[in-house]
Amino acid sequence: MADTLPVAQQRVSMTRRVLRNGAVRFGTIILLLLILAAIGAPWLGTIDPTLIDPGAANLLPGTHAEFMTLGGDTFQHWFAMGSDSLGRDIWSRVIYGARVSLSVGVAVALLAMAVGMTVGLIAGYFRRLDGLIMRVMDGLMAIPGILFAITLMALWRASLTTIIVAIAVPEVPRVARLVRSVVLTIREEPYVEAAVALDTPTWKVLTRHILPNAIAPLIIQGTYVCASAILVEAILSFLGVGMPPDIPSWGNIMAEARSQFTQYPHSVLFPGIFLALTVLAVNILGDGLRDTLDPKFNKRGG
Repeated sequence: MADTLPVAQQRVSMTRRVLRNGAVRFGTIILLLLILAAIGAPWLGTIDPTLIDPGAANLLPGTHAEFMTLGGDTFQHWFAMGSDSLGRDIWSRVIYGARVSLSVGVAVALLAMAVGMTVGLIAGYFRRLDGLIMRVMDGLMAIPGILFAITLMALWRASLTTIIVAIAVPEVPRVARLVRSVVLTIREEPYVEAAVALDTPTWKVLTRHILPNAIAPLIIQGTYVCASAILVEAILSFLGVGMPPDIPSWGNIMAEARSQFTQYPHSVLFPGIFLALTVLAVNILGDGLRDTLDPKFNKRGG
C-alpha cells in the first residue's frame, strides 16, 4: 500500500499539471467542439450534403433560397456558408467532412502507434534483430509519405480503410525509432537487468518495466501523427486519390471548388478554415503535452 500511494499521487499530480497547461486546454476545447460537431452532423447539418440543385448553385453565405430536389420536392433553405457549383450546402458538407478527417486522424495515430510501438520494442530489446528491423524502417522513411500514399491509393480501391493504411505506414518508422530509443536507454537500468537476471519472462520485462517509460513520448508523438494524417488525407482528396467524390471530405470539397475560387472563394475558404483550425488545435495540444509530460524538453530548449 505504501508503494502504490506515491505512484497514485504522481499520477494525480501529472494529471493536474496537464490540465493546468493553457495549450492543452485550448487544443482540447477546440477538438471537443469539432468532435461534437462531427458526431452531431445529422442534426447540425441542415440538409443532406449530397442533395443537388443546379438552380441553387454558387449562392453566397447567408442566402435564403428555394431548394428543389431531383424528385421535385421544394423547400426554403438557409445556406449559412453558401452553396457549391452543384447547389450543395457547404455547411452540411463541411460538418460531415469533419467526420472523415477526425476519423482518419485518430485511426492513423492509433494504428501507427500500435505497429510502431511493437516494432520499436522488438528492435530495441532484441539486439540481433535491431540492425535488420531498423534498416527496413530507414528504407520506409526514405520514401516520401505523400508519394507512398498516392501509390497505394492508385493500386487499391479508394476507401476509408485504404486511406488509413496508406497514411499510417509511412508514420510507423518514426514511432518505431522513438520507442527504440527509449528501450535502448531503459534496458540498461539496474531494475531491468535485475528482472532479466531473475528469469522474468521477456513479455513481462517489456510491458511492466520498459513500455511504461515510453507511454508519454508515444502520446506526444501520437498527436503529431494525428495532425499529419488529417492534413495528408485532405491533400490526397484534393488531388483526387483520396475519399470518393460521394463522401464529403475537406479535401475534395476544396478540390471541387478550386476552379471557381476567384469568383466564389467561400467554397474553398470555409473547409480550409476548418482544416487549418483542426490541425492547429492538434499541434497545440501536442506541444502542451510535450511541455508537461517531457520536462527535459524545456531544459534542452533552454
